[in-house]
Amino acid sequence: MKMIIGGKWVGKDETIDVLNPYDGSVVDTVPRGSAEDIDNAIAIAQKGYEINRDMPVHKRISILKRTAEIMQERYEDLAKTIATEGSKTIREARKEVGRAINTITISAEEARRINGETLPFDSAEGSENRVGYYYRFPIGIIGAITPFNDPLNLVAHKLGPAIAGGNSVVLKPATVTPLSALKLGECLLEAGLPGEILSIVTGYGHEIGDALVADPRIRMISFTGGVEAGERISKMAGLKKIGMELGSNSPVIVMDDCDLEQAVESCVSGAFWAVGQNCIGVQRIYIQKNVYDAFRDRFVERTKKYKTGFQLDEDTDMGPMITEGEAKRVIEWVEEAKNLGASVLTGGTRQGTLVQPTVMEKVPSQARLDCQEIFGPVVSLYPFDTLDEAIEKANGVEYGLHGAIFTKDLNNAFTAIKKMDVGGIMVNDSTDYRVDLMPFGGVKKSGLGREGIRYALQEMTEPKVVCFNL
Repeated sequence: MKMIIGGKWVGKDETIDVLNPYDGSVVDTVPRGSAEDIDNAIAIAQKGYEINRDMPVHKRISILKRTAEIMQERYEDLAKTIATEGSKTIREARKEVGRAINTITISAEEARRINGETLPFDSAEGSENRVGYYYRFPIGIIGAITPFNDPLNLVAHKLGPAIAGGNSVVLKPATVTPLSALKLGECLLEAGLPGEILSIVTGYGHEIGDALVADPRIRMISFTGGVEAGERISKMAGLKKIGMELGSNSPVIVMDDCDLEQAVESCVSGAFWAVGQNCIGVQRIYIQKNVYDAFRDRFVERTKKYKTGFQLDEDTDMGPMITEGEAKRVIEWVEEAKNLGASVLTGGTRQGTLVQPTVMEKVPSQARLDCQEIFGPVVSLYPFDTLDEAIEKANGVEYGLHGAIFTKDLNNAFTAIKKMDVGGIMVNDSTDYRVDLMPFGGVKKSGLGREGIRYALQEMTEPKVVCFNL
């Protein structure tokens, strides 16, 4: 498959193989883009910005709505692409396609709601004859960088609001999962998006990502990925806006008054969705002591029922890790925790890229599993006495994206809501619950700013003040 530069399909002599992570078979090839390709894409995007800035809002809405319709027509093809180039099972991939369609649809709806307001200039002495308002204008070229774990919907979260807000965009998708992004680009172009507005450049991060981030013509970097890469981008970007979602180590608190079956089902799904390669996936579960044994036993029993295997099989519950290197890393972290005194209740093994869903207890604080993001199918269980103790432990990491509490007591719920250092807290739900219209992001090392279409649009536009001296 070719890449998109200024709306045109461009090939290269040098290519990159896109591999199925289950068996390493070649799914397709994409061009190995270069810094020169990025430079060309940005030059075209300057014209694209002028085109989209001046485009009537109703036309942007029509293009985005038509894009969603085309995606709906290609639902199964998009799902198979996600599942073939990535880790998600076909059932998980279908849900991602539905979410991506919703994301583009919301982008169309929010395009008509980029509002300003009148300003009371005469509230200041000496400004009695002045009236005016502010409106929001697009900021220019958006540089977007997306990860492999949601290769369609996270791309939609960059492209949808960027286009709705009147900007142009240059996207670098994950090197290992570029096909879903290119197919979304194809849908946008077929829906009538002027080509200059969109470029999707494929390649390696160290070859094209740096060129995209550092270019002064880019007015905002929208990045989803790891903390290390995020810190590097923030140092390299210079004077431009930055929006980042950088992952987490999500904690769940299980109180003794909760519906235990609901908590178990939600947390199992939250821990092992997309092989745990999920920035809001459940990683640490704190369980009140008098229900710890009951929760643990049910959680392990439910986990053992998970079927791992080929991601396109309809009855597969959990597919492969994205690469064998990632699978090896996950097992290394498990072994490290074991050597420090942790116990494996189930799982802890791999075959190639297939890692068995893993449940652990007695994980010490010095283990990476306890304090860093595993980004794999491993969850740790911890007993606690009081809610304050659980909250203190939940907050004891450098991340703060989502947290959760299971309880029937409103006082418990609101205590957690107030005291947990997170960008979002789910009550009687897993940390991985998200709808695409909500403000999404975290505190501490979990990121900067918020996604969710309306909130991304605020980041991708700026207020301009207009004042008349009558």
